[in-house]
Amino acid sequence: MFVLCFDQPLSLSLSYYSRPKTIDDISSQEQAVAVLKKALQSNNLPHLLFYGPPGTGKTSTILALAQELYGPKLAKSRTLELNASDERGINIVREKIKNFSRSTLSASDSDSKYPNPPYKIIILDEADSMTKDAQSALRRTMETYSKTTRFCIICNYVSRIIEPITSRCAKFRFKPLPTEDLTSRLEMICNKENVQLASGTMNALIKASNGDLRKAITFLQSGANLHKSESITVGTINEMAGRIPDELMENLVKILESGTTNDIEQVTQDLMNSGYSAELLVSQLNEVIAQNEFLNLSTFQQSKISQVLGTADFRLIHGADEHVQIFNLLLQMGAIISE
Repeated sequence: MFVLCFDQPLSLSLSYYSRPKTIDDISSQEQAVAVLKKALQSNNLPHLLFYGPPGTGKTSTILALAQELYGPKLAKSRTLELNASDERGINIVREKIKNFSRSTLSASDSDSKYPNPPYKIIILDEADSMTKDAQSALRRTMETYSKTTRFCIICNYVSRIIEPITSRCAKFRFKPLPTEDLTSRLEMICNKENVQLASGTMNALIKASNGDLRKAITFLQSGANLHKSESITVGTINEMAGRIPDELMENLVKILESGTTNDIEQVTQDLMNSGYSAELLVSQLNEVIAQNEFLNLSTFQQSKISQVLGTADFRLIHGADEHVQIFNLLLQMGAIISE
């Protein structure tokens, strides 16, 4: 469960979030929770691979498991948490990971109230940023110290982890949190901290976070610090997230329906000059098309537009010119909508 301290400076806000203390506190990841509960009962924990979008509880889950395995007294000394994006190379394996894996456990410190299994846990966050050589070295270390150390590999993209590692781990996909869970958590925080939301702001938070609870809490914290005793508005959330307001999206759709090429060129120029992210615009257009918002499209039209959105997104990710791609995308969308 997350708790916020709104009287703290914004720069310190993230350090004041309280993560779940037990496995039961984890939201919407039923498969992982069920397997980890069985592991708690048997003390037989495999190597783990958690993958999925950010802010879905991957790191929180393994930290909660460590608390239940070792208790607060030993959890810190028996777990090593590393962020692989800070040190991508092979040295992180040769030095920090091997040294921790080699260290022996002291039975005298054990707390009888907790299982205290005879192994340590190494948490490797953002492991998909590691080089292939570093991952190969990690695989050998996992084999060598499997009796005394369990590894929890955490990543956003499982395809970037080499097969010799994935085959040695129990894999769990962490899905984005459903709207209902996000809403209940955010409402709990607002009630606890007496934060007021203007009409429509909760929906704006949900859209801006895209299933990422951490991001939603960050926006909520920032909005509360900005507005103090006033209600947080939809405009504030959209500005912080860089989202295009609904009224502008509705106007854009009207231009796509009936505007000329010059109109589409002008709206493209206006969007780019306003500093909106091209990738975020593509994402919001995808939302509009998927929900058939402001439009009355056939399934065939939705399918065709989804294809051109995917192509534009691919080109933008690979460094294509934003203005050219958005102009081309809007022209194609306008043609399909007019069919």
